[in-house]
Amino acid sequence: MPTSNDVPLLETRHLVKNYVLGGETVHAVADVSLSIARGEFVAIMGASGSGKSTFMNMIGALDLPTSGTLLLDGVDVGGLTSDQLAGIRNKNIGFVFQQFNLLARTTALDNVATPLVYAGLNGTERRERAAKTLSSMGLSDRLGHTPAKLSGGQQQRVAIARALVTEPLMLLADEPTGALDTVTSDEIMNIFQRLNDDGITVIVVTHEPDVAQYAARRIVFRDGRVIEDAPVADRRRLP
Repeated sequence: MPTSNDVPLLETRHLVKNYVLGGETVHAVADVSLSIARGEFVAIMGASGSGKSTFMNMIGALDLPTSGTLLLDGVDVGGLTSDQLAGIRNKNIGFVFQQFNLLARTTALDNVATPLVYAGLNGTERRERAAKTLSSMGLSDRLGHTPAKLSGGQQQRVAIARALVTEPLMLLADEPTGALDTVTSDEIMNIFQRLNDDGITVIVVTHEPDVAQYAARRIVFRDGRVIEDAPVADRRRLP
């Protein structure tokens, strides 16, 4: 179903996620209502156990809420089957992880081309689009390199290219700088900021205040609830 640009890209209404551990109910996310518009750059923050990772799993269509409503591009994901959720993830969400999650014995080109198998593109089309996306990350001279021959920053750029190659509605990055040094972290966050300036919706889950400063909006979780949702003051911008 086509949706209007006026429809939030992401909307939650009284979202709840509970787990039963040792006979007790843990309220991982408790009554969270918010919306994220197309083209936003949002940092989701919180200490370990705050609920931010559980929230990320739900907005990434990796887990379903216990109750409440989660709309992604106007579609209520709560009633979808596992196959439908997989389709939502493959089409609408580009994931970037702390540990890169690249195939170790596979070249950068083939790592990036792999998600396009599910899009029905033939081998030539997959390689052409993957090469173009890697080039946009400054890696046109690293297409044939395996992860072991790439630096941490280069591996994360390959991972970002892999997330982008399917042209998703949003990038969802989980602690994307956690395995990188400070200089390389700034380079990666500059890339996210540039992509956002080009109109891509970016959501970064982080516990690092310096990383959150690159976003335009900060949402902070504590004990499963949102305790802060505000524009980022003194936002760090591209040099």
